[in-house]
Amino acid sequence: MTFKQVSILYDDQDESYIDLVKELRREFSAWSTISYAISILGILGSVPATLGAPLAAGGPATAVWCWALGSLMALAIGSSVAELVSAYPTAGGMYFVAKYVVPPPQVPLFAWMQGWSNLLGQTAGVASVTYTVSQMVLAGVSMNYSYSPTPVHTVVLAIFLLILLGLVCSRSTKTLHRIVFWFAPINSYGSKLFSFLLGFISVAWTMTDYDGTTHMSEETHDAATLGPRAIQTAVIISGFLGWILTVCLCRHLTDFDAIMNSSTGLPAAQIFLNVAGPSVGSLMWAMAILVQSFTACSAMLADTLIFVVIFSILLTTIALASTKTATTIFSITAPALDLSYVAVILAHRLYRHRVPFVAGPFTLGKWTPVVNWVSVFWVLFISTVLFFPPSVPVTWENMNYGFGVGSGIALFAWLWWRVDANGKYTGPRTADFQSIPQSDYDPLE
Repeated sequence: MTFKQVSILYDDQDESYIDLVKELRREFSAWSTISYAISILGILGSVPATLGAPLAAGGPATAVWCWALGSLMALAIGSSVAELVSAYPTAGGMYFVAKYVVPPPQVPLFAWMQGWSNLLGQTAGVASVTYTVSQMVLAGVSMNYSYSPTPVHTVVLAIFLLILLGLVCSRSTKTLHRIVFWFAPINSYGSKLFSFLLGFISVAWTMTDYDGTTHMSEETHDAATLGPRAIQTAVIISGFLGWILTVCLCRHLTDFDAIMNSSTGLPAAQIFLNVAGPSVGSLMWAMAILVQSFTACSAMLADTLIFVVIFSILLTTIALASTKTATTIFSITAPALDLSYVAVILAHRLYRHRVPFVAGPFTLGKWTPVVNWVSVFWVLFISTVLFFPPSVPVTWENMNYGFGVGSGIALFAWLWWRVDANGKYTGPRTADFQSIPQSDYDPLE
């Protein structure tokens, strides 16, 4: 008798099989789910907001080709994540999956550290995206008035936006579905080699948070199928459109030095202004701001609102002392999130013979090992690169403090585990997935 994992049946009519009690209404449709996944990446807003980093690192060629290669690697990571969350489609995302790919005795410590890494990435992501929205709004003001943004203005506006978005994201599921439905239609060292590698910061920061759609699984119809499809579709569409947008922006770098030192504070804003003029350029820039605002809202939807808003505000205030210090701390978003994902992917590869795993409706088939290992090695490599300072000589001002913050959080989590959590924390609190005879259910359409 063959058995099929019940997770693939996870929806309204099948919840009784996995002993879950439905607490949230399933208001998110297929389009809403894909739209939400695309909005998390927010290409139209994120590319203009982060274009300055790869341009400063290695110029237009670095920006263009880093985006192309980075998008392919993002597809590998996203596909690996999609396969795992298809098997366990609940709001816990990859944190939940960890319980089912690691041997039971090792689950508590593994899930504890993985959860802290993901929490750091999620929170820094919300703070950094909202900070870029603030930068973009003030850059839009400077496009039309004699004004140069200041750190104080940027921080104050970012804090206001964090509170505002927190209020928006606290609305009911049905209201959020109506908002999310429109996300996609509005959206898209010394050596040359090391400078090129630093150019990956834009695509790495933009193309992450792959399991964001799974955090909405309790509100999504047929989450085991739609969630993974949304992840892969969003990465493909966003990767292609992001590359096209990067090429178009770099095509109009008429005066590189002037654009990089623009009074707007963002090179992309100056490009919009040079190409389209104040009126049309401001309108185009406003659309980019709107999309980036949706991205911030989408990132916040996947988190615990009160904690994330408060912690994000604390991170944002660092920019009052030093904008560069704040941005380097924000850069920890991609490594923290991606490392939390590949930790689970790596555990799945290493323990696959000890921990039974039955794929959900979305599977990579025979390509699973190749795609998984490519994801693991790429994230380990690029995370190491992104922790380096952005320029030489290294000073207190341009030092990348992201590694220090990440190490500090990791040490804090480990000490907490040793002192108090060990023995009390047993891993993700979930109802165990059961197996049922394959003959007991109808095939998925």
